[in-house]
Amino acid sequence: MGMPPLRQQIEHEEFDYQMLLDGLRRYARPRDKVSNLLRSGVIVRVKKGLYVFGDDYRRRPIARELLANLIYGPSYVSLEYALHYHGLTPERAEVLTSVTCGRSRSFTTPIGRFTYRAIPMRALQVGMDRVELDDGRSFLIATPEKALADKIVADRGTAIRTQGELQDYLLTSLRVDRTGLRELDPERLLETADRYRSRKVKMLSSLVNHLRRAD
Repeated sequence: MGMPPLRQQIEHEEFDYQMLLDGLRRYARPRDKVSNLLRSGVIVRVKKGLYVFGDDYRRRPIARELLANLIYGPSYVSLEYALHYHGLTPERAEVLTSVTCGRSRSFTTPIGRFTYRAIPMRALQVGMDRVELDDGRSFLIATPEKALADKIVADRGTAIRTQGELQDYLLTSLRVDRTGLRELDPERLLETADRYRSRKVKMLSSLVNHLRRAD
């Protein structure tokens, strides 16, 4: 299947409406061309103003984490998806989960579901990493400590009163890797606990210290 001229104009798999129009500037009626490209599957609309190339026209896999940052913001990838990304939990999260200081939102798109959990701005401002992609672009994702703290705070229905209950919840319910848990930074967790004003995250910091001493 021959590559359409647009594929030569746009370098990346993910692009916005302005990049799309720039790539179609030689057409007299670019908006009509956009409709044709969508109908024929050359491009796929992720949400208004955000697109990816269709399956047959991709040069590399879609950077879903990058799209998560773009679909709704300010936000960064966290919670279940980030826990698996960092190797803390075994199950791959089908939903791409993020945190935001905006309203909690969910977007079902042709390339998967993206959810955004509202957290206080002061908690959003700590615990994020920038991951560089091979092509020079980057996306924001929570550190392992922040991803786990976000998850603990999000699970409001879980009654945790003691360090033992917290350990059981982490290792049994969430199936967090014990070695990975021990390697978390207690100071980072304390800072996040302060931002959240969370007793459970403070307890998590103490638990990590306890595991380090025990092992």
